Amino acid sequence: MLELYFAPGACSFVPHVGLETIRAATGTAFEPKLVKLHRGEHRTPEYLAMNPNGQVPVLVVDGRPLTQIVAICDFLDRGFPQAGMLPTEPWARAQAMSQLAWLNNTAHPTFTHVFRASEFAESAAAQAEVRKLAAARYRGLLERIQSWIANASPYWFGARITFHDAYAFTLLRWGGFAGVDPRSLPAYHAYIERVMAAPTVAAVLERERINLDTYKAA
Repeated sequence: MLELYFAPGACSFVPHVGLETIRAATGTAFEPKLVKLHRGEHRTPEYLAMNPNGQVPVLVVDGRPLTQIVAICDFLDRGFPQAGMLPTEPWARAQAMSQLAWLNNTAHPTFTHVFRASEFAESAAAQAEVRKLAAARYRGLLERIQSWIANASPYWFGARITFHDAYAFTLLRWGGFAGVDPRSLPAYHAYIERVMAAPTVAAVLERERINLDTYKAA
């Protein structure tokens, strides 16, 4: 039994797409469990018992919780290799895991400094400075992703949707909150439009009721 605790638009989108892709490839069902962050459901004693960090995602496997995106993705790929969520050749897989870790431990926390600047500075002025510096850095990281997917055909690793495609969508979507117009990264934007049209991704977008465009011009 697989259960995924997710919040719409959060990084839990990555394993959410992974599980939908696995279902399409193998018929393995999963139960999506909506966590309403705005209501503090991630801070209840029941949720903290699964993840003391109070974060999404949590993947529950036969009653056992697993946290952290890289670990969840690795588990799903090893458990359901038929879905082709990561390359199989050892060096290619290691490189893919390196990229996935970078998306998670470099690009992702840089955005956190934009979105939750109050966790990194006390005064309003200091928080504004944190947001400004992080937003500029974040755009540079999105540009690096754009260079990685410049030859994507049609997706990050070719014909199949993978965790990387889902993370690339999430990070570009977050860019709108950081003042980055997704259309200012034309190759990235065109690639994400292809990703969003994939049936498994479209199913998750509908379930989470989200879209790409969070950008509002100043």
